[in-house]
Amino acid sequence: MVIGSMKEGRQKRSGSRDLFSCFVSVTAILWVVLPVAAAKAFDYKDALSKSLLYFEAQRSGRLPYGQRVTWRGHSGLTDGLQQGVDLVGGYYDAGDHVKFGLPMAFTITMLSWSVIEYGDEIAAAGEYHHALEAIKWGTDYFIKAHTHPYVLWAEVGDGDTDHYCWQRPEDMTTPRQAYKIDTENPGSDVAGETAAAMAAASIVFRKSDAHYSHLLLHHAQKLFEFADKYRGKYDSSIREAKSYYPSWSGYEDELLWAALWLHKATGTPQYVEYLVSNGEGFGGTGWAMTEFSWDAKYAGIQILASKLLSVGNFSAAQRHVLKQYESKGEHYICACLSKNNGSNLHRTPGGMLFVRQWNNMQYVSSAAFLLIAYSDYLKEARRDVLRCPAGPVRPQKLVELATSQVDYILGDNPMGISYLVGYGRKYPMRVHHRGSSIVSYKRSKGFIGCMQGYYDWYGRRGQNPNVVTGALVGGPDSHDRFSDHRGNYMQTEACTYNTAPLVGVLAKLHQQMSHQHVKEMTTSSSPSYLEFA
Repeated sequence: MVIGSMKEGRQKRSGSRDLFSCFVSVTAILWVVLPVAAAKAFDYKDALSKSLLYFEAQRSGRLPYGQRVTWRGHSGLTDGLQQGVDLVGGYYDAGDHVKFGLPMAFTITMLSWSVIEYGDEIAAAGEYHHALEAIKWGTDYFIKAHTHPYVLWAEVGDGDTDHYCWQRPEDMTTPRQAYKIDTENPGSDVAGETAAAMAAASIVFRKSDAHYSHLLLHHAQKLFEFADKYRGKYDSSIREAKSYYPSWSGYEDELLWAALWLHKATGTPQYVEYLVSNGEGFGGTGWAMTEFSWDAKYAGIQILASKLLSVGNFSAAQRHVLKQYESKGEHYICACLSKNNGSNLHRTPGGMLFVRQWNNMQYVSSAAFLLIAYSDYLKEARRDVLRCPAGPVRPQKLVELATSQVDYILGDNPMGISYLVGYGRKYPMRVHHRGSSIVSYKRSKGFIGCMQGYYDWYGRRGQNPNVVTGALVGGPDSHDRFSDHRGNYMQTEACTYNTAPLVGVLAKLHQQMSHQHVKEMTTSSSPSYLEFA
């Protein structure tokens, strides 16, 4: 910066006093103006790097040589042993140590979608390899968990017993019972979401590892067949999941979701026909949603189905149904923009989209992703406006809203805090996360027991000894209030599916900022201060 290049000392040239006085006056003005502008200038590249680092903190199993989160160690090395199956690996969903299949699969689907849509932008930011590593850690586990065409191991660990203990993952003493779905105990939702994740990931790995891509697609097709043929909700078969990740939306959305991703991966007409013929019966063309999450996929389905209209050659009847999907998808977008007549998403006084009290940030990050993705679709389809009930909206408004939500996450909020842990100067220091809140196994190898963790670490007032960088915590309430306490799990616990949608959005925003910076540099005609020196 020119200001930083000023040097104290005597001026040696004639007329330097007047020039120096002018220079000081200008810089004084700049010091007033610049902090205001800088307050909203976020480093999206840094945020992207940190968001991908978070997934390494959530790894279960034997950690690789290149593990960057060094306060973590191997864990869950006997998962599946009691059942005679290798279930080592995968991700812990949040601050506990249960491996829940449904949210894990949604996490991988969203990471894959981010790479499919914004792979070039992720690569330009130097994070493509890390993004693929994050996806593969999940898909490697899904391959293990799909032990038979009609068997999927959908959970390892029990939430109730796990929550009685506060331990590092390296010290786990809680039961590691594994739970499966099969023909007699179906789970179309978890099988469908896992099929979607593997189909989406198969697209990601198509160029870099054709064999692996084919393997993932094979598993995805078999899982979809299983999900569709033996229908049922997984939380009726695995009751241990019901208190933590119940399938409130049912399994129909996951069946549509899986069919969409399989069509995108294969181009096979049968999957589009499945989407068209089941659109009404499964709610795809009927449900007008105001959320998109690990449970309710309808808005994502409708947005993804809309994109088919600009790339596929479909019959008039098929286009008619796809248009219905599009209409419902636009209801969601318009609700985010407060452009529906009545059913809009609530916003906090600080401007954050608000769906519900518990872990609201998952809805913010997923909304930002769909807004960015749909704005790109509108541009690709050469649609200048989105016609909402309360008036037309240009595609740029979707980008602006998505940006405002990301900026809110990164610190542009009434609390002045970044809800992405490790980003910025002020962020949550007492995240509700077992491994983060207890001294690292690498520093203190002494065993920490089930209740000892509660006594010695959970109740501590100080900050966590380990920073779970890149974790997107649950965030503030409907009035923008946030309390950074370990026991405030509604606000301070982070989940993998909170951060996953951010990956693509941050890459896109970084690219836009870079292009804008280049444009400003090349079009600027203002002389620099050095020219007057």
